[in-house]
Amino acid sequence: MPLTLLITMLLAFAFSISIAVAIGGSAMLGLAVYDPARLVLAPKEMFTAIDKFPLAAIPFFILAGNLMETGGISRRLVDFAKSIVGGVQGGLPMTCVLTCMIFAAVSGSSVATTFAIGSILIPALIKHGYPREYAAALQATAAELGVIIPPSIPMILFGVSAEVSIGELFIAGFGPGLLIGGVLMVFVHLYCRWKGWGLQDGDGRLSVGQAAFKAGWALLMPVIILGGIYGGVFTPTEASVVAVFYALIVGLFIHRELSFADLLPVFRKSVISSSVIMFIIANAGLFAFLITRAGVPEALGAWLTEVLKSPGWFLLGVNAALFVIGMFIETSAAIIVLAPILVPVARHFGVDPVHFGTIMVVNLALGMITPPFGVNLFAACTVARISLDRIVKYLVPFVLVVLGCLMVITYVPWISLALRDLVFAAPAVGPAIGPQ
Repeated sequence: MPLTLLITMLLAFAFSISIAVAIGGSAMLGLAVYDPARLVLAPKEMFTAIDKFPLAAIPFFILAGNLMETGGISRRLVDFAKSIVGGVQGGLPMTCVLTCMIFAAVSGSSVATTFAIGSILIPALIKHGYPREYAAALQATAAELGVIIPPSIPMILFGVSAEVSIGELFIAGFGPGLLIGGVLMVFVHLYCRWKGWGLQDGDGRLSVGQAAFKAGWALLMPVIILGGIYGGVFTPTEASVVAVFYALIVGLFIHRELSFADLLPVFRKSVISSSVIMFIIANAGLFAFLITRAGVPEALGAWLTEVLKSPGWFLLGVNAALFVIGMFIETSAAIIVLAPILVPVARHFGVDPVHFGTIMVVNLALGMITPPFGVNLFAACTVARISLDRIVKYLVPFVLVVLGCLMVITYVPWISLALRDLVFAAPAVGPAIGPQ
């Protein structure tokens, strides 16, 4: 069945059938051919895929992002980021990365980050002469930080599935998030110098003091969200509702750039965007159910345990497998299925489960920017109004950069664990690791 599903899905892509319909259609065909009596399970599995409390954060964070965009909060965050890094060649792409890092500390959702920041910066990048495809690929990649820098919904799912402290996972996510964000900014700067892009990126740039003053309420938002989560006031999912109310109050009554007449279009836009993403997740959930039912994840876990005999090779094999899995299975589904299988094996090899959690989240987050199921790509292409196939050429270098960072995160554990050990006073677990 797995081979039939894959071939059917690829044929659907070749005929330019929409991604969600291709995924769901291949799953339905697989059921009809191999187990027609189970077709009645399709609606149930699609509903189950989206019937998860943490997923409620997606529509709320998308709504918060649209309110921030219309109410001027996102623009002020962009201006603040531009005041810091926008004065050099390639400063606008660097601004995109830095803004996504800040916004990630509010949203916890890469899709919400893509819509909220991309709706401002993708048109700005195009206006400054950057190719539309490059702008979409950059935004999709930078928004990936939304699930690495806490709060992070995938980290919550990993913590629950593998019985690992979510608080420790959140703290451990800062190091990898800062590393990937920093390396991406250096890369886009050098790439723009090589291409000759971005010579006028500093036009209209405010001083840091001016931008910080204007963005004061916007910069307070991450403090409230993270403070509330770490202080135990609300959960990350509940934080999405807090973000909506905060964006609403600031936009309506403080910045006064959001009017009551704007609310209906904002709600409509948010409902449509949320529906598209949820439809993709629902179809991916059905596809993942069939893959799981065929025993693919369990067989993979057993093979890794048997074949890979050292910590370094185990992590290398896991990264390779997760990279492929992340291309075809939605991140949350992959974590829920694979974390309970792989974490005991990681413990067996002496790998800290918190460190392994950051590896798994960073790796599967790559699935958000790799075809065919990259939800960030769908969102960025929607904002940029282009088809998915057009951005692949510009996407490959970004994927390679994040892959390089993933290898560093994998084999230099203190990037994830140093802050965790400092905050929680936890001793390091396991020996130094590397391919042997």
